[in-house]
Amino acid sequence: MSRIGLKPIVVPAGVEVILGEENFVEVKGPKGKLDQQLSREMNIKMEGNTISIERPSEIKRHKSLHGLTRTLLANMIDGVSKGFTKTLIIEGTGYRAAKSGKKLTLNLGYSHPIEVMDPEGITVEVPEPTKIVINGIDKQKLGNFAANIRSYRRPEPYKGKGVRYEGEYIRRKVGKTGK
Repeated sequence: MSRIGLKPIVVPAGVEVILGEENFVEVKGPKGKLDQQLSREMNIKMEGNTISIERPSEIKRHKSLHGLTRTLLANMIDGVSKGFTKTLIIEGTGYRAAKSGKKLTLNLGYSHPIEVMDPEGITVEVPEPTKIVINGIDKQKLGNFAANIRSYRRPEPYKGKGVRYEGEYIRRKVGKTGK
């Protein structure tokens, strides 16, 4: 039994959800607009300001899609009402980030700086040279962009140098011992 799929989604005030044919969902809110084609196999019902998702049968595929469909829809509603934020921390001597216009410049110990353009619908702020704050309404797009930035220099286990998420724990290893 999908515990997540059974939870109803409460639509907050100021958010408009439009259910189209074949489960094409459009969500409009104070932060923007998102639309997505959800699984055609699920039954999405809207009663007042509550949305519930039901599965047509008990086969494994429908059980899997039940929770996924509910979570995708809930993330769309949260995104247009509150938005999402990810924070990246840069550690290492000489490692830093700078922002100019829509371009993020990363100095991560390579012979050249890495320049990344902001994707559509995502804003990047650099409050400190070692901190990057990424904001957006699309959770999937935001997480993908943050993972791409992190992939330029993943944190290494010996000194902890690299780009990591805020709150991420880096398991440290002991280096060589000299005799």
